[in-house]
Amino acid sequence: MEKQPNIIIFSTDDIGYGDLSCQGSDYIKTPNIDSLAATGVKFNNWYSNSPVCSPSRASLLTGKYPGNAGVRSILGGHRTASGLPNTTKTIASILKDAGYDTYMAGKWHLGVLEENRPHNHGFDKWFGHLAGCIDYYSHIFYWGMNYPNEKGKNSNPVHDLWEDNVEIWRNGEYFTELITEKSMEYLNASIRKANPFFLYVPYNAPHYPMHAPQKYVDRFPELPWDKQIMAAMISAVDDSIGEIITFLKQNNLFDNTVIMFTGDNGPSRESRNWLDGSLDLYYGGSTSKLKGHKFSLFDGGIKVPNIISFPDKIAGDWSSNQACMSMDFLPTVLDFLNVDTSSYEFNGISIRSHLQNKTPLLSRSIYWEQDSFQSDWESHSSQRDQSHQTAILKDNWKLVVNGRLVEFDQPVADVFLSNLAEDISESNNLKNEYSEIAKDLELEALNWRSEIEKIPIVG
Repeated sequence: MEKQPNIIIFSTDDIGYGDLSCQGSDYIKTPNIDSLAATGVKFNNWYSNSPVCSPSRASLLTGKYPGNAGVRSILGGHRTASGLPNTTKTIASILKDAGYDTYMAGKWHLGVLEENRPHNHGFDKWFGHLAGCIDYYSHIFYWGMNYPNEKGKNSNPVHDLWEDNVEIWRNGEYFTELITEKSMEYLNASIRKANPFFLYVPYNAPHYPMHAPQKYVDRFPELPWDKQIMAAMISAVDDSIGEIITFLKQNNLFDNTVIMFTGDNGPSRESRNWLDGSLDLYYGGSTSKLKGHKFSLFDGGIKVPNIISFPDKIAGDWSSNQACMSMDFLPTVLDFLNVDTSSYEFNGISIRSHLQNKTPLLSRSIYWEQDSFQSDWESHSSQRDQSHQTAILKDNWKLVVNGRLVEFDQPVADVFLSNLAEDISESNNLKNEYSEIAKDLELEALNWRSEIEKIPIVG
């Protein structure tokens, strides 16, 4: 009887579309991630379901649009912050029911309350932090703080490092390397078991704060500080992924393991990346030729690197131009496993046939939303201004309503229509030239959004 494949998801945080050498970076070297592309399929048009952390992660794990998964916005990091409903099935809970052992090491950011933590979403064991970001060495969540006070604001930093729901302290140890250490411990234990495993490795790098050990920084002596630290953080992730790949190959597991490498959204341009009090926008990450960054529904905020490798079933070393989304991964995995999905409701689709046979995907519309808050999103306020962003991609037509380049600035246009086949930078607004297409797409996108608005806000 053929053994079910193991499954690994590598995810990075705030990585740009152009931040890997296999994606065209001329100064960041990622040989281990590149090796996955050589054995798998590299997607040129893979999209996150959101331009920010929590909703994109919710979609990746559930196969649903963020709103349908129950997480529409960035979630708080204080210890009363709610998150992904424990009634929502995840890839971990579904695979666990199918006989898999499940483990997570890295960034969760899908709720801090007990009922929202990883062990209540199908993970047998887990290690990492629950909030949106931590100091890489002290593992303290400084921004957004601890508990809301009587004024609705937050105060006091909070330590945020856990193992199997027990708070632990590993002061002075670089978190990227800790993630890999724990992943390797799990893998070494797994090879002695009969069950296949699901390993979820959501690295928080290169999300701020910009921290990297000197040994990685020294690899890029010619770069300015911002790009140097970004490159060092990504290089640390690449080394870590290489360690895991080497283990799989040495133990004859690599060919029968479905591996996906992806990002959660586009690169941050937030001034807090500088760590020097500067209010200048940060551009350490690269979107290549794409427009926009994190928080934006232009492609720079939502198009991310993605590679899927499964040598036993997928002939590798080719690139796909099909538009796919993070929510497609779970239905695809279940298709490879021949799991009956009739009892699940997914918004994503299986792309198994495309991966194995290069079969073009059927035409479909895909959608995004991003709210623009008047106040700090960590404050538990549900107040949203009316110029929220909504986007739709249908064939090569991309339309963005109230599209923003910087999260608290005014929209660059009320409606922006692009033909991505001819204009990947979304430079030319075609809404007047193709007014009927713009009108139809705007109506479709806003109708989708209106259905999402009926779902209660979480967080």
